[in-house]
Amino acid sequence: MRLVVDTNVLVSALLSPHGPPARILDWTLAGELTLLVDDRVLDEYRRVLQRTKFGFDPRDLRTLLAALASLAEHVTAVPLDLELPDPDDLPFLEIAACAQADALVTGNARHFRPLQGRHRVAVVSPARAVASFRS
Repeated sequence: MRLVVDTNVLVSALLSPHGPPARILDWTLAGELTLLVDDRVLDEYRRVLQRTKFGFDPRDLRTLLAALASLAEHVTAVPLDLELPDPDDLPFLEIAACAQADALVTGNARHFRPLQGRHRVAVVSPARAVASFRS
């Protein structure tokens, strides 16, 4: 499976190592899933995960982010002509659309319902992505 993973899924994976987000991260690091990214997404991962409120060890984050960057498929996304409730989510959707991802995985599917325009990207929860991968 080729997936775009929203930052909230990555945060959840690190905060709770036994849930569906953690399975997605584990399978990505094991090379069983392909993470689709661009520089904007990698930068957001870095900025969000470094927030002091999470308390993640900076060395562990550097290692994780380097691993994700090296394992991921890097995509040059084409801008989409649509508006989302949170403009910061648009890069994730653009990558998924451009790379024809199997899904965009997020804990906030409503953030990907366009205010203006349309898209055909499957937006799924981490639990649904895990169920799909297992079947």
